[in-house]
Amino acid sequence: MAERRRTLRDELTDLPNLLTLGRVLVIPFVVYFIDNRSQVRSFVAMILYLLAAVTDFLDGFLARQRGQVSLLGKFLDPLADKLIVMAALVVLVDVDRLPVWMVVLLLARELAITGLRSIASSEGLVIAAGQWGKYKTALQLVGISFCLVHFRYPLLGTRLWIDFNVIGFWVLCVSLFFSLFSAFQYVQFFVQAAEARDHAAQEK
Repeated sequence: MAERRRTLRDELTDLPNLLTLGRVLVIPFVVYFIDNRSQVRSFVAMILYLLAAVTDFLDGFLARQRGQVSLLGKFLDPLADKLIVMAALVVLVDVDRLPVWMVVLLLARELAITGLRSIASSEGLVIAAGQWGKYKTALQLVGISFCLVHFRYPLLGTRLWIDFNVIGFWVLCVSLFFSLFSAFQYVQFFVQAAEARDHAAQEK
């Protein structure tokens, strides 16, 4: 007897997908707590952002462990990731914590690669995530978290002060380098995959 195909409504109640939806729902709260006048609110925004990042790891892990990798999850997971990063970056520009040029470049890269992946998928080509893209993601998490904290804090046991926003800015500068380099790699992989497919088709 053939296994019944699961509906989107069935998939919606899977724990991994519920965690992903929770990541989407936390976005307005991260945005709400970003405040240039309050250290407490800024710290809460950072905690919420990090919790969302933890669910990003958990939903994929649980989906594989529980055998609940689903069509809905494949759509929601990257969408939730991009939404929370884009929302945080846009608001950080609005409150003068990050420069416009940096955020424009970061978001333009994400949109361009998303479009490239869609084209590749429609053509039956698979573009795997490269190591540089993983570095970019990790650095963005750290950089945005520091910018969310924003304020200067004393380094325990010393007379030194740490400006979290300055550190976050420079971490995001490094992530921008990785971001643009990984984008170049994606384009290169796409061209190579397309050429390999065309070459194989010609040999038939």
